[in-house]
Amino acid sequence: MSDSSVKVRRLSDLQTLVSLSKRRGFVFQSSEIYGGLNSCWDYGPLGSQMKLNVKLAWWKAMTRRPNMCGIDASILMHPMVWKASGHVDGFSDPLVDCKDCKTRFRSDNTDSYINEKKCPECGSKNLSEPRNFNLMFKTLMGPVDDAGSVIYLRPETAQGHFVNFLNCQTTTRYKVPFGIAAIGKSFRNEITPGNFVFRTREFEQMEMQYFVRPGEDEKAFEMWKEIRWSFYSKFGIRKENLRFHPHGPTELAHYAKAAFDVQYLFPMGWSELEGIHNRSNFDLTQHTKFSGKSLEYFDEAAKEKFIPYVIETAVGCDRLFLAFLCDAYREEVTVDEKGQEDVRVVLGLHPEISPVKIAVMPLSKKEELMNIANKVYSQLSEDFAAQYDESGSIGKRYRRQDEVGTPYCATVDFDTINDQCVTVRHRDTMKQDRVKISELNDYVRKGMKEF
Repeated sequence: MSDSSVKVRRLSDLQTLVSLSKRRGFVFQSSEIYGGLNSCWDYGPLGSQMKLNVKLAWWKAMTRRPNMCGIDASILMHPMVWKASGHVDGFSDPLVDCKDCKTRFRSDNTDSYINEKKCPECGSKNLSEPRNFNLMFKTLMGPVDDAGSVIYLRPETAQGHFVNFLNCQTTTRYKVPFGIAAIGKSFRNEITPGNFVFRTREFEQMEMQYFVRPGEDEKAFEMWKEIRWSFYSKFGIRKENLRFHPHGPTELAHYAKAAFDVQYLFPMGWSELEGIHNRSNFDLTQHTKFSGKSLEYFDEAAKEKFIPYVIETAVGCDRLFLAFLCDAYREEVTVDEKGQEDVRVVLGLHPEISPVKIAVMPLSKKEELMNIANKVYSQLSEDFAAQYDESGSIGKRYRRQDEVGTPYCATVDFDTINDQCVTVRHRDTMKQDRVKISELNDYVRKGMKEF
């Protein structure tokens, strides 16, 4: 922002973002032409690119470290995997039905039920007793519809890390400590999904499991807390919107020795963005017990075997996508002499996250300008996600690109014919530089590194 008189309004409600996402092609309601499917979303032209950028940013942050590798495990796994992990017997929510308005809700996070035992929708006390509802989706494998063919859509990616622990360690020849990272789809039959893409029944997880020697787990736990906090700072999440939330004794999962959430201040309040857990040696011990295969690690230097402890970092890709949008959204408001407001909507996304890095705009639809603009677009597209935009006034085109987070706009004007330069306009400052076409890619690359 170049003018100190500009007032900035931040995002105050999620619906504003939902509307922008639909209008600009970030996120659409799934199966919209049929009325939609509750809490299922499709990522549009810009959203799919931005989501890929989010995954790449996380993947590079995880795997470009010593003793780190990646896997892509199958969604469908042997049913005993989920028996060993505790999901078959314990992965459930306490569910209550209102017999009057037929609302179904979780009994463990609804204040009106916890405090007064009444329906959160209609206030009735004519309720069913709480009963556990397993969150895993069941499906069938093979042609026969019987109990023996029942398998599950995975509710988390983490078990793929554990059952492949020895496969990864043997093939990479990594010594403990080492980590395994994965990105993949998971499925949970949530009772109360909602808040746009924050909680959905089909979602993507980005999880890392770090295997350490028992006794070194607490140090590794603190190390990963610092690493993950730095990730959010690097990509521009404002520090006032982030906090650590420690899990108390009643919040800890059955497998956890310690746990912290990274919470983000969404429009609906502080909510979990990422979990950092000390899972102890629970997972490898369970899979050893249920599979009959030893998952011990042999330390050649010490000549001893042990089952490693695991430090986990787990973040929802969709939640991180939403957090980046929420944090980046701003409205820059200026007021003219007549008291009329002019509002510039900006997504101040980090360039690595932005779906479009630079937009190319001919000043007019004169053939000589459009020919040059198309050549500039082709040149930039070799290195960056670029967009060609010739529709509307140059001011409206700038505003469109501001609203989707494009860091740079390159305008081809009539002077370009003679000087072979374009005007590069910066999203955040609206500063303009005259840059040679031959140097444009390097200019953008340098600017992105210095962001």
